[in-house]
Amino acid sequence: MDTKIEDRLQRPLRDIRISVTDKCNFRCSYCMPAEIFGPDYPFLPQNELLTFEEISKLVKLFHQLGVEKVRLTGGEPLLRKNLERLIEMISNIDGINDIALTTNGSLLAEKAKLLREAGLQRVTVSVDSLCPERFQKINGRNFPLEKVLRGIDAAAAEGLEVKINMVVKKGVNDQDIVPMAKFFNNKGYTLRFIEFMDVGNHNDWKLDEVVPSKDIVALINKEMPIEPVNPNYFGEVASRYRYIGTDREIGFISSVTEAFCSSCTRARLSANGHLYTCLFSSQGYNLKTPLREQKTYTELLELIQGIWSQRKDRYSEERLTNTKLRQKKIEMSHIGG
Repeated sequence: MDTKIEDRLQRPLRDIRISVTDKCNFRCSYCMPAEIFGPDYPFLPQNELLTFEEISKLVKLFHQLGVEKVRLTGGEPLLRKNLERLIEMISNIDGINDIALTTNGSLLAEKAKLLREAGLQRVTVSVDSLCPERFQKINGRNFPLEKVLRGIDAAAAEGLEVKINMVVKKGVNDQDIVPMAKFFNNKGYTLRFIEFMDVGNHNDWKLDEVVPSKDIVALINKEMPIEPVNPNYFGEVASRYRYIGTDREIGFISSVTEAFCSSCTRARLSANGHLYTCLFSSQGYNLKTPLREQKTYTELLELIQGIWSQRKDRYSEERLTNTKLRQKKIEMSHIGG
């Protein structure tokens, strides 16, 4: 029998975000700056990564506690060999009704068909500028924008629902806000703007480099009138808007200026099998060791239940009242966004 659980702030567990690798072929400054994640950076060896069988078993456990949505992340998840096999395994779990993937899009054109055939339903692609030179500078690897755009179109052609994420940093790519909105509106893809966040420990975050979502809304509304849309479900991350007179949407993720901790239903599983109950967590809970020690299904279920039931994370709300708040945090590349 399913056991629905809540944490100490009465938030249910509904979503699990699973990092399948800590490696990435981009070096975006807000996530994996090249000066830190250089050629000698000690990424996880293969034997420390959770196997697909271990991930699938954990998804079954999380589903029993209320999870219905699974998002695969990284690093860059498409660097994980044969990822479509994991997607197929998860799609065969009764009760998991939403499987999504977050990617930088670099390998999407080649992988889209296999991903869709395996059971993937949705894909979110990170695109931070439509200026080819600026896009290459931001990704830190001079990767061409046109190849990412081809990947996006290939995913849509295979029947995947596509969304685009743009992290906005003042003085870096804020001039691209309106061009991005116009371009992806015309293409028919939902674009979501994400405030520059203090994730990890190395992205040199400063509050004055954050472009508040309310300012982005105002910029877009001036050019293309938009209106708010009700959330689809409790815990939806993005504030939804639509272009007036259409059914095309745009979204805003405002974890710096408008914290949504009170409705957060997401847990995160790192590539090496640690459970994190907040994107800004300082520490995780080791699930890999008890898995490999052959703990029983019931023992593992009780372990996860105990972790979530004691959860009281509200980092973004605390930051709102203390913008100088600092703590050592796990890198986003380790647990996904």
